[in-house]
Amino acid sequence: MQRKLLGRFIVVDQEICRGKPTFVGTRILVAQVLRQVEKGMSWDAIVADWRGSVSREAIAEAIKLAAKAFLNGPRSPRRKSQPT
Repeated sequence: MQRKLLGRFIVVDQEICRGKPTFVGTRILVAQVLRQVEKGMSWDAIVADWRGSVSREAIAEAIKLAAKAFLNGPRSPRRKSQPT
């Protein structure tokens, strides 16, 4: 796998940041922006912090993809119920 678009704004490329998800045309890790969101930074402040290299639409896509990964990620094996 050389380059794979995960959406309109997010890409995984083995040649960029060791294949971690970044925003298209940048070396800005999606995880960095998600941490900023987690810390409560406003989206406008995040856009300003990255000097417009990450748009509000890109932030929304990152959150949507993260939620999808969380909801569809690997499931823990179910524990067998104990007889009562």
